[in-house]
Amino acid sequence: MKDILQELETRRADARLGGGQKRIDAQHARGKLTARERVELLLDEGSFEEYDMFVTHRCTDFGMEKNRPAGDGVVTGWGTINGRMVYVFSQDFTVLGGSVSATHAMKICKIMDMAMQNGAPVIGINDSGGARIQEGVDSLAGYGEVFQRNIMASGVVPQISVIMGPCAGGAVYSPAMTDFIFMVKDSSYMFVTGPDVVKTVTNEQVTAEELGGASTHTKKSSVADGAFENDVEALAEVRRLVDFLPLNNRQPSPTRPFFDDVGRVEDSLDTLVPENANTPYDMKELILKLADEGDFYEIQEDFAKNIITGFIRLEGQTVGVVANQPMVLAGVLDIDSARKAARFVRFCDCFGIPILSLVDVPGFLPGTSQEYNGVIKHGAKLLFAYGEATVPKVTVITRKSYGGAYVVMASKHLRADVNYAWPTSEIAVMGAKGATEIIHRADAGNPEKIAEHTAEYEDRFANPFVAAERGFIDEVIQPRSTRKRVARAFAALRSKKQEMPWKKHDNIPL
Repeated sequence: MKDILQELETRRADARLGGGQKRIDAQHARGKLTARERVELLLDEGSFEEYDMFVTHRCTDFGMEKNRPAGDGVVTGWGTINGRMVYVFSQDFTVLGGSVSATHAMKICKIMDMAMQNGAPVIGINDSGGARIQEGVDSLAGYGEVFQRNIMASGVVPQISVIMGPCAGGAVYSPAMTDFIFMVKDSSYMFVTGPDVVKTVTNEQVTAEELGGASTHTKKSSVADGAFENDVEALAEVRRLVDFLPLNNRQPSPTRPFFDDVGRVEDSLDTLVPENANTPYDMKELILKLADEGDFYEIQEDFAKNIITGFIRLEGQTVGVVANQPMVLAGVLDIDSARKAARFVRFCDCFGIPILSLVDVPGFLPGTSQEYNGVIKHGAKLLFAYGEATVPKVTVITRKSYGGAYVVMASKHLRADVNYAWPTSEIAVMGAKGATEIIHRADAGNPEKIAEHTAEYEDRFANPFVAAERGFIDEVIQPRSTRKRVARAFAALRSKKQEMPWKKHDNIPL
């Protein structure tokens, strides 16, 4: 019996060493943790239950039968984050470059199947050289099986991808279908075709970092939701994100203890909006003053900064926030901001997270670039996302809300539940000057008359009361009381039930 137990421990020790000490040292020299170190940091101490530690590949071509490391380049299992169950897989770059074989993919699929059956999030840590070439189509088939699991799990359990090394070729499509992607600066990259192929086909000279590094994907492509300095910071932020999310689409988000007065009055909000309508102010100040303990988890902070998306808590419960940012492009909606916000709204709706919209929007960005690139379709994504969302929706208009952008930003007409406006808000088809020049075109040559007409228009329409008279605004509120009013609105909506007509699925304008 002792011999068998000793053999078990020996086999476990070999499996834990992955590709051997030399390769572990090389991984550390690159500033990267090993697959197992990452899992230990991500999960609560001592909570990890590993599966398939002894699985090996079955390839016999190219002499592969002589090199069959235990675990086959990926560590899989489950554990807890602050006591809540999650499933995890972590690719091991020290074992055959973390390359994906049929059995490597099988291990990932098993974990994803268990996550869906048991209703827990899946966190994938990607650090792989791609498909294992020696296995040919078997490797590609493995990828396909993983992709199908990503599709099946979408909207059922939260899926989070953490890119902590290379992720190239077909491998990128698995993270692309997950809900959140995080990257590590200077040590992770994602691209469909690498720099060498790009040079051969298009003659462009580009580095891996420029082509698919963290900066590229958080600022230009919007593929990634956040980039962090190192592995440790990235994993700590994933733990923080999981704390905001429900375990699956049938359970509510966790309620955390909070030590912040719901009726807290913020007198400074009465002067947040400047007297000059063209002067910007920072919408993040409002978000932080509404949130419990000023805690705000921003998503896609570096992309489309004219709109802000992220999570706060109100009375200890998770709320998704979508807010125009007057500091950037005056908070205008454009292709990038509409895509970013639509994706976020749809995630919140998938997982029953209420949505708070903070509105200061002068309209859609004009120009040939926007029109040629399909602002009509992309703008419709946000409109569609809000209109199909059945979670509680509360909207606060702080200043401008003009034209089609007024309708798009969670207006009463898109089934928002509670719509508030500050006294500083202006709800109209367009700004006073532009409207006057159209209505009173005959007086265009008379600046005095135009000024007089503009003043009249402002008196009549540059306020929230016309919309309030129609019932499109439920209440005009004092800015200082916004936290209390919004918290009470969400509290009143906790038992909301709303359904869409039966359909196989919708056809959102992609």
